[in-house]
Amino acid sequence: MTQHTLLGRTEEELLWFRRRSFLQAAAAWTAAGGFAAAHAQQRSNVVELRGDVALNGQRLRQEQTIQTGDRIETGPGAHLIFVLGSAAFQVRQNSLLVVERGNTLTTVSVLRMLTGAVASAWGRGNPRRIVTPTLTAGIRGTGVYTEIFADQDQRSYFCNCYGTVDLAVGSDRVVSQSEYHQSFWGEVQPKNGRLLTPANAINHTDEELERLARLIGQRTAWEIAGRRGVKDGAGYMEPGGVHPLQQPAR
Repeated sequence: MTQHTLLGRTEEELLWFRRRSFLQAAAAWTAAGGFAAAHAQQRSNVVELRGDVALNGQRLRQEQTIQTGDRIETGPGAHLIFVLGSAAFQVRQNSLLVVERGNTLTTVSVLRMLTGAVASAWGRGNPRRIVTPTLTAGIRGTGVYTEIFADQDQRSYFCNCYGTVDLAVGSDRVVSQSEYHQSFWGEVQPKNGRLLTPANAINHTDEELERLARLIGQRTAWEIAGRRGVKDGAGYMEPGGVHPLQQPAR
């Protein structure tokens, strides 16, 4: 397993991809034709469900379907993996989010996160966003990890694990182009005059993103390259890469 750093999360939360229940469910999902087949056959798009999860205020059942416009809340020790359109989501415990509707019933326009943490893989498509209390991320085809730290006044953490993302916090803007985990903080109050600051890679693993990408028929940037980079939050395969927020002004 690849190296990872924990901050307020447990090792068990990051090891969901090793569980036999998930491996069996993921294999069945892929063999059955993925989301397109599930939607056509009116089958559930829930790949794995553990613990107490509420859908629009009612307890979610494995056979139910999550749609755009739905509100999802996970309880302590809970865990949810689902696929919606061209995106796959792994929702950690104690999370509250809304998947807002795009131009079709199965198109997510905004993943609005209020609490908790979500790892997600997104196929290419219309512009989509992840919105937290302090940060907005414009998503293209990419894999990302997002977490809100309630014990730090809703400070947001965002990692562009691979791909291109447009990030904004207040008036701070940056285009993140990542090969291997480029990480940011969305600050509540400015730090050294900035609301968008560099971060280390925390609380998620390569394997999580690989499994989510596989659910939508994709591979991560490092799988395509056949090698892994340096997981320092800078976002590059080769050591010595400079984080975009640390590059000298031109």
